[in-house]
Parts: sequence; C-alpha cells; structure tokens
Amino acid sequence: MLILFFSIIATKTQAQQIFDGNIKNNSLAISPTENIALASNSDVNFVSVYNLKSRKLIKKIFGFISPRNIIFSPDGMKFYITDSSTGFLTVLETKKFKIIEKYAVGFGAFGSAISNNGQEIYINNEATNTVTVIDLSSKSVKKIITGFAEPRQGIKLNATNTKIYVTNFASDAISVVDAATLKIDTTITGFSKIRAISITKDGETLFAANSGSNSIAVVNLNTGIIAKTISVGKDPYGASLSSDENILLSGNKEDNSLSIIDVSTLTNIGVITGFNEPRQAIVYSKNGKNVFVLNKDLSISVVNLSEKKIIYSIQN
Repeated sequence: MLILFFSIIATKTQAQQIFDGNIKNNSLAISPTENIALASNSDVNFVSVYNLKSRKLIKKIFGFISPRNIIFSPDGMKFYITDSSTGFLTVLETKKFKIIEKYAVGFGAFGSAISNNGQEIYINNEATNTVTVIDLSSKSVKKIITGFAEPRQGIKLNATNTKIYVTNFASDAISVVDAATLKIDTTITGFSKIRAISITKDGETLFAANSGSNSIAVVNLNTGIIAKTISVGKDPYGASLSSDENILLSGNKEDNSLSIIDVSTLTNIGVITGFNEPRQAIVYSKNGKNVFVLNKDLSISVVNLSEKKIIYSIQN
C-alpha cells in the first residue's frame, strides 16, 4: 500500500480523534456495472458493501473514523473514500476491496468529484476552506485552491469538465472554478443552508437544495442568478437529477421523504415516503426506472419511479 503525504500531514495520534463530528452526512456510490453499492455514514467507522444482484450486505470495510464521500473511478476498477477525521483520501480496488493507496490531504476532507477521464480528483476541505486537486496519473497534488467558505459535500463538474461548482456552507454561495486555470471565476449567492447540487448536461441550469428554506433553487448559469425556487419537503439535502433530465429528486431529512420535481415545468409533482432521514445520497439506476436511496441506518431503499414507491430495501 502506498501512502502519499502532501502539504498537510495527518499524524497517527491526531487521526485517532473525531475531527468534525458535529457535522453529519452520508454517501452512496453505485458501481458502473450496478453490481456493487458502497454506503457510508460519518458517524460510523466502516463502509458497507452491498451486492445489488443478491440484495445483500457482503462486507464492511473498517479503518475509517468519519467517512465523508465515496466515488468510483469511471471504469469501476477503483473507488475513493474521503475521511475528515483521518485526513486521508483512501483508494481501494473494487475486486477484493483492498486498500492500494492513501493520500494525506488534511483534516476536514469532505466532498469529492472525479474528472470524466479519471485522471483528476477534486476534494473539498471544510476546515481549511480549500479544494485540493490531485493528479492521479502522477500521484501528486496539482494545486490547492483557496478562497472558499466551509466547502462540505457539494462539489460537481459540468458535463464537459470545464467548470467546477463548489458549495460554501458558511457563506451560502457557490464558487465557480475554471477547470483549466483552477481559479475561482465567479460566485453565485442567495442560497439558504445550501446542500447538494446538480447541473444539466448543457451546462445552463443548476439545481441546489436549500435546507434552510425547504426549497430547491433553480439557477440560470448563463446569468448566475436564481431564476426560481421550488418548495419541497422539510430540511432538503438532496438535489439529484435523472440522466434523462426529466425529474429531480430532493431527499428531505426531517420528514423522511423524497420530493419529485418535474424539470420541464419546474413544479413539485409528488412525494414518496417511507425513508429514514434521506439526505443527498440518491443514485438513479442506469435504465432510469429505479433509484437507490440511502437511509440513516445505512439500509438502501429501492424506489420504482413509475410506481412512485419503495419496492424493496437492502438491510445493513
């Protein structure tokens, strides 16, 4: 196993302590083949591995303290887990779930995103108000971008990977970073306890969950202005856009529901109930028929979108 230390070092003594336990979140990643699901909760020290074909928990990967975000490489051969209390980005291979690399990126490491070609990974750090850019081919830090305000889980690239959108929880704003220069171009304001974001493929519209106002903000990215807000359930964290861009789902933590938004009309058209504190961990199936929703207890509820109901659950 290769451990790579950069400008911010996590020591063994420090790594035994919970760094930012007052901030809670969870994460769900589905492999490109849809065989494997990985789930985490920042309050537990393991990552659950599910076989989606057998609908069973097959493994728990230990060694974490506050796992924050999980993403697969585009080819599905590896996955990456950030941990804000260890300060590591841990890289594991998918076949046997073995750790192959660790990058010391600093306490507070939170949300992450990976480029389309799988060569660069971007990591929010809510403690240092930075985004670390790692070149995975050279296994080195390309840049540490400054100028953020408590960036947590929300970080997305547009479809062409020319822009990086970073949520700032402390300032209720989104920083727009030029992916070529790795500098902040502009800032979009007007949110209320901003959580998850999604971006349309044409790069013209962004959706953001406002947990402070129980709404989804619709941003015109050409003007950088919030064009509309849509009322949803209580304490929304999720803003997950379907691949066909017909619907957006909001995970509403306090009333244990998903709100369904029709993207063509920008209206709330229904609600799905029966969850346990759903947040931003919402992933659509490749065929678009079902959606996987992570619950507080790390069980996964599988929703049929045409029936608008939970059809089965996979228990942790």
